[in-house]
Amino acid sequence: MKLSKQQIAYLNEKQLKSHQSRWNILKDQLEEKDVDVNGMLKQVRAFQIAIPSWALGTGGTRFGRFPAGGAPRDLEEKMYDIGLLHALNRSSGAISLHIPWDIPENAGHIKTLAKELGLRFDAVNSNTFQDQPDQKYSYRYGSLCHTNKAVRDQAIAHNLAVVKYGVELGTNVLSVWLSDGAIFPGQHNIRKALQRTMDSLQEIYKGMPDNFEMLVEYKPFEPAFYATVIPDWGTSFLLVNKLGERAKTLVDLGHHLPNTNIEQIVSTLLAERKLGGFHFNDSKYADDDLTTGSIKPYQLFLIFHELVEGLKSQNHPMQYLSWMIDASHNIKDPLEDLLQSVEAIKLAFAQALLVDENKLMESQEQNDPVSAQEILQDAFRTDLRPLIAEARLQEGGALDPIGVYRTLNVRKELIRQRGDKTVATGL
Repeated sequence: MKLSKQQIAYLNEKQLKSHQSRWNILKDQLEEKDVDVNGMLKQVRAFQIAIPSWALGTGGTRFGRFPAGGAPRDLEEKMYDIGLLHALNRSSGAISLHIPWDIPENAGHIKTLAKELGLRFDAVNSNTFQDQPDQKYSYRYGSLCHTNKAVRDQAIAHNLAVVKYGVELGTNVLSVWLSDGAIFPGQHNIRKALQRTMDSLQEIYKGMPDNFEMLVEYKPFEPAFYATVIPDWGTSFLLVNKLGERAKTLVDLGHHLPNTNIEQIVSTLLAERKLGGFHFNDSKYADDDLTTGSIKPYQLFLIFHELVEGLKSQNHPMQYLSWMIDASHNIKDPLEDLLQSVEAIKLAFAQALLVDENKLMESQEQNDPVSAQEILQDAFRTDLRPLIAEARLQEGGALDPIGVYRTLNVRKELIRQRGDKTVATGL
């Protein structure tokens, strides 16, 4: 299914007057503060967030899964779904593949389809946390950390195969997340497991093309509840520092223990030039994989503030990093959930752009925490939704993406085309 510019423009027309009223009010408010409105619009319009191929169907928990119907049955249908998202919000112009869930059997054809849909390929993600039907050795007791070298070699070969797919599709980023670890004390030697993981990552790193980056993700627990091999940003930082310049840390917002200061982690990694990218989601208790910004919007804003200020100080554009969503849509329509996440991400980005960094720096130098808080919260509490909508409008997207999605009965049409029992590979 594809949405035409004419369909979107027609539905925009009905809301244009109301939008222009809200936008003009906000624009006047921003200009009174000497904000470069056109500069903000330009940056917001250019910012793209990659959609994961593995999150286009309903997810679930280990207790159950409740498909919504109309789920994409193969990579091409997943790309069409991302094309739908991009047509609506003009901010989802990239796709991140998970191998072997979504193997591009014919790279030429897939690249042609991506071009047709206005998409590019972001990071390719390996999978050694599941056994595949045709693999020789099991990852039950680990992959890159396994005591058996044959298992480690199998996992290394898989990662290098994923890199090869990335080369064929025109991307140069490999994302590695491991479920390796121990569920029980004494199950493995913690020090040796980390060293074996380091050795395995080095083999992958050496086998990548010179222009390829490796992003190493971390997670404190699940499914290794006692001692995950890469449990935190410090361990990932240790590994990527040893690997080399093209290895960096990937931050998944859900992969932290409660109340962790994620923005401080982001700032430190950015300062050391070892921040590689993000998996956006949200959580209440742990790795809940909820819609981005649904639980902790202020934290998301503070993270983006560190990013905007830090990247500017290093003279790097926003697209210097990999921006990806990684969520599980347990009860929501996956496409609506992704639209909400992209909106929340762009809103936090725009709010961060609104921070008067010169005034904030002055407050910091004068040790004035009250003034610093006022500056940050003034930006956060400014309703920039009309600006985000105006950016979409200027890019040819929908003023109200979810409203258009529902008006056009997109999910109903997808169910008609694909059936109501389909289950997508992935989460």
